[in-house]
Amino acid sequence: MTESTASQNAQEFWEGFYQDRDQIWTGNPNPLLVREGAALSPGTALDLGCGEGADAVWLAGLGWRVTAVDVSATALRRAAIHADQAGVADRIVFAEHDLAQTFPAGSFDLVSAQFFHSPVAQDDERTRVLRRAAEAVAAGGVLLIAGHAGWPSFVQDRHDVHFPTMDEVLTGLALESDGWQVETADEVEREVTGPEGQVGRRSDTILRIRRLR
Repeated sequence: MTESTASQNAQEFWEGFYQDRDQIWTGNPNPLLVREGAALSPGTALDLGCGEGADAVWLAGLGWRVTAVDVSATALRRAAIHADQAGVADRIVFAEHDLAQTFPAGSFDLVSAQFFHSPVAQDDERTRVLRRAAEAVAAGGVLLIAGHAGWPSFVQDRHDVHFPTMDEVLTGLALESDGWQVETADEVEREVTGPEGQVGRRSDTILRIRRLR
């Protein structure tokens, strides 16, 4: 698969994903972002794969100045409406990026990648993007990565999809040991409801890593 084909597939997939329904997500921020980010001092934040904007709106409501990016123009339009309705549009810049191809300029006090999974990404694409995310963290800032640890309990294990472990994520980041500190490395189990009303459990991972210099 060429880079141009991969980019086109990502845009087409996520546009189709968001256009399938008028609203995909609940409108609430990701709980692991709330858990790990609520006590951070507001500054500049980068929200990777912002979707319909719930995380960006929550951060802006706490006083952060947010750059929120997504590959889907439909998602970004919904996110902008959400921000306007919440009265925080002046603190968020929304931008369309296929992060495998282009990345926002600048450095940020918080870089958040919440459930940054894609069924159309190449195997090493997520790692490359997360490395670029780490480069965008300002000195003293935080890189926050949340991910699924596996399928929900009501889904039979699919071996065609790999959910990276926390150790695999850290290895892929290749961070200098004297320049970063892992403040949180946790696996959390929660109750989830499937599209057909199935109730089960799912485990997620959260890494909060601070740049020391």
